[in-house]
Amino acid sequence: MAKIEQMLRLKYIEDFLRSRKSRGASFEEIEDYLTRKYQEGDLKLDDLKFTKRTFLRDKNAIKGVLKIDIVYRRSTNTYAIDEENNDEFQEDVFDHLLLVEAYRAVKGKKNIMLFEQRKSRGLHWLSGLVHAITHQKLITLNYTKFWEGVSHKKVLEPYAVKEFKNRWYLLAHEKNDDKYFIKTFGLDRISDLEIAPSTFKPKKYDAEKDFENSFGIISTLDEVPQEIIISFDVDQGNYVKTLPFHPSQEILIDDDQEFRIKLTLVPTYDFEREILSKGSSFKIISPESFKNHMKAEIEDMLKNFN
Repeated sequence: MAKIEQMLRLKYIEDFLRSRKSRGASFEEIEDYLTRKYQEGDLKLDDLKFTKRTFLRDKNAIKGVLKIDIVYRRSTNTYAIDEENNDEFQEDVFDHLLLVEAYRAVKGKKNIMLFEQRKSRGLHWLSGLVHAITHQKLITLNYTKFWEGVSHKKVLEPYAVKEFKNRWYLLAHEKNDDKYFIKTFGLDRISDLEIAPSTFKPKKYDAEKDFENSFGIISTLDEVPQEIIISFDVDQGNYVKTLPFHPSQEILIDDDQEFRIKLTLVPTYDFEREILSKGSSFKIISPESFKNHMKAEIEDMLKNFN
C-alpha cells in the first residue's frame, strides 16, 4: 500500500473515533467505517487488509505520529481517544493530508474545489531547510527584503520554520552577527539556497516559547504580555469564535448584543493589522494605552482619504 494511503487510514481512524466522542467504537465498527471510506474514495479494498493485528499496529502508529492515545475499555469492548493527550500541530499536518485526498477524488472535475489564486512562493525550500535544521547544517542563501529590492548573501544557522497566514518563515541566527539573535526570513524572498557540509553547535532555543505571547511572526520573548479586551459585533464574533486570534483567547460575553474576548499577549504590528482589518466591527475596551494607540492608527489612515 502506498504511504499516503497508510497515512490516510490512520487519519480516518482518528476522525471516526473523535466523532464517536466518549462512546468510542468497537473493532468491528472501525473496520466497517474504513470499508465504507475506501469505497467512497475509490480506493482498492484489497489494499485495506484490515485485521485486528493491523489495527493494533495502527493504534501504536497513531500514538507515535499523531501523538494521540487510543485507549481500550474492556467493560464495553470499545476503543476511544484519550482527549487529555492531543497534539494540535500534528493534527494540522494530517488535515492537509485529507485535503490532498479530497483533491485526488475530484481531480479532473472543474468547479468543485476552488483554491485561492494567490500562492506563497518558497515552499520548495522547505524540505532542504528541515534537513539542515535536523542535521544542524549551516546554510547560505541570497535574501531580498521587500523594502530594499537588493539581495544580500547570508550565512545562517537554521533553527526552525514557522507558518503565518499561508506564508512560511525561517527562524535562524546570522553567523556573522556578534550577538546571538534569532531573525525571521520569508521563504518567498530566498534564492540560491545551499546546504553547507559544515555543521554548527546550536544554542538552546525554544521556538514555541519565543512566540507564545505573539500573534504573527514577530518575536516577543523578552516583552511583558498585556491583557487586552476587545468587543466585536455579533456577526464578526461568530468568525472570531471559530478562528481564535491566540491560544489565550477567553470569551467574556457572548450574547445577541456583542462578542467580547480577553487576550493575553504582546500587541505586535501583526496583531494590530489583524484587528484593524475587522473594520467597524470591533471596539477596544482596554487597556487605555492600546486603545489610544489604535485610535491614532485609524486617524492616520483617515488622512489618506482627505
